[in-house]
Amino acid sequence: MQYPLVSDMDRKVFAEELEPRLPKKLFDAHVHVFNKDCFPAGFNLGEKSCYQKFGGEHRSEFCVEMYKKLLPGIDVTFNCFGSVNPVADREKDIPYHDNKKIYSMAVVSPLDSAETLERRLVDYKLVGVKPYPGLAGAAYGKKESDVEVREMFTDEQLEVLNRRKLIATVHIPRKQRLADPLNQEQMPELCRKAPNATFIFAHIGRAYYMQNVIGMLDKLAECPNAWLDTAMVNHMGVLKYAFDHFPNDRIVFGSDAPIAWLHGKSVEINNQYAYLMAEDYRIGTAIYDAEAACEFTTFYYEQLRAILDCGLTEKQINALLYENAARLFASVRV
Repeated sequence: MQYPLVSDMDRKVFAEELEPRLPKKLFDAHVHVFNKDCFPAGFNLGEKSCYQKFGGEHRSEFCVEMYKKLLPGIDVTFNCFGSVNPVADREKDIPYHDNKKIYSMAVVSPLDSAETLERRLVDYKLVGVKPYPGLAGAAYGKKESDVEVREMFTDEQLEVLNRRKLIATVHIPRKQRLADPLNQEQMPELCRKAPNATFIFAHIGRAYYMQNVIGMLDKLAECPNAWLDTAMVNHMGVLKYAFDHFPNDRIVFGSDAPIAWLHGKSVEINNQYAYLMAEDYRIGTAIYDAEAACEFTTFYYEQLRAILDCGLTEKQINALLYENAARLFASVRV
């Protein structure tokens, strides 16, 4: 079964569960937007890449249309960055933005000189950067799972971020993710090295199951420039733990669209997690429901559903889904 972009189940979930509880403004701080012309001629992302559903790319205009279809009546602002594939041309791969309704970051590799990075940031009026373990791995000839947080930036790049008081959205490396001892040491160290920059640790530090998050936010919570985004986390226990153990005014909603447009749900299985997928794409630990045994809604809705079911007050929901990110991104001088 090939799910439509918006299904009857999606419309039912939105109308009955989400729309009555969602604020009228939403800020999505974690979106991937790129055109396929940023890749070399003949390059293919792979048959099972989720981007194949969108023609091998995810354009900003398509993203805007998806918000209108999935969140009718809600005013959406978003922050985006280009492809994190090492073969992408990072000069071409800067999404459209107006720094009002759409903000954008430069994808950055340790191979980018500080001068090149600063020129991109200034010329394109960008609010910050998006490093990625795969880019650091390619730069240092290491497996992505062996990269260290401190290898994702050069000292010179950090100096630029610190001096210009910009934002970095950081997808941390290593198999144990947030619970990795080296990450626990180096994430606060990163915040201390650039105290005027803001570091948004994506996916709540990639903590998708309870064992991976319990006791792991304490050191980071002490860093005033450390933030979290909730991208692709639909585990209510993980979300509630984060809300209870991290300053709520430093947590922002993120979706990880376009992956979030797909239909499925992530679940915890014996201190692991897996994506149950209605569509036959590979997004990490994916289990495809080939027999269409379940009728799914989108990952986007599953994320919102879990947040709304955490027992937050209306004020906390408004802050998480809009106000925190709006305040942070508006504060950057571009």
